[in-house]
Amino acid sequence: MNFLRRGSASAPEQSSEDAPAEEVRETVVVGEHKTGGKGRPTPSRRDAQGKRRGPVAPAPKTQREAMKRAKALRGTKEDRRKAADDRRRRMAAGDDAVLLPRDRGPARAYARDLVDARRNLMGLFMPLAILIFITVIVPVPQVQTFGSLICLVMLVMMALEGLLLGRYVVTRVRARFPDQQVGALSYGWYAFTRATQIRRLRVPKPRVARGTQVA
Repeated sequence: MNFLRRGSASAPEQSSEDAPAEEVRETVVVGEHKTGGKGRPTPSRRDAQGKRRGPVAPAPKTQREAMKRAKALRGTKEDRRKAADDRRRRMAAGDDAVLLPRDRGPARAYARDLVDARRNLMGLFMPLAILIFITVIVPVPQVQTFGSLICLVMLVMMALEGLLLGRYVVTRVRARFPDQQVGALSYGWYAFTRATQIRRLRVPKPRVARGTQVA
């Protein structure tokens, strides 16, 4: 009877020792993620927050609600369009608050006035580009030869004029603003690019007429 009691008592002890071993789950650390008993990595905080989305607006239930929402959206678009139009208008007027960094400051404005007051051959740069394109696509050898020659001569003349204009603008700006650092390359290139643009398309708009003596 004793051995029966011993056997019956040892059996529960063995099962109680084996039970925790079966319930223990291994936790494997891989990099920054921990793999639990489900066999998949625990998402990081950034991934979990990225999956959280704000509440989605419900679909309109009535036609009145849909029209109200469309009107509010249309009003927002009109406000953005008005803001963009106001910004373009202020840029054309030369407002430093909205101009690009390359156009800001009284020295840049003075350089623009010097360029706008002159009649430059470089103002024909865009029409010349169109002429070059036409001479390339026209399948007439005489037209291509003659047009290429004219374009080459005009390009050389524009390059020389650009160098002279750049030196002129840099000299005048340095004399007008002696306390300001005026780079020859920066202001020379600025004057060259300004002169190659069609006058009516220049931004900011010219403040002086052609032939005006800029002091």
